[in-house]
Amino acid sequence: MLEYIGWIATAMFAMSYFCKEAAMLRRVQACAALLWIGYGLTIHAAPVVVSNGVVACIAVFSSFRKSAPKDA
Repeated sequence: MLEYIGWIATAMFAMSYFCKEAAMLRRVQACAALLWIGYGLTIHAAPVVVSNGVVACIAVFSSFRKSAPKDA
């Protein structure tokens, strides 16, 4: 049952690439990273927790950051 969390996180991360908006892609990736953090905590794998914590923070931050205006 526990490994299903990892599989769901993997599927969610892969499906994020079907998002049409970059901000939504990053938010879905942040949710997947949170699942990976939960998985890492339950199996006591610090590298999984730390690396996905970094990914989640960057994904959340960058999804709310205003993008620079594009040149016409």
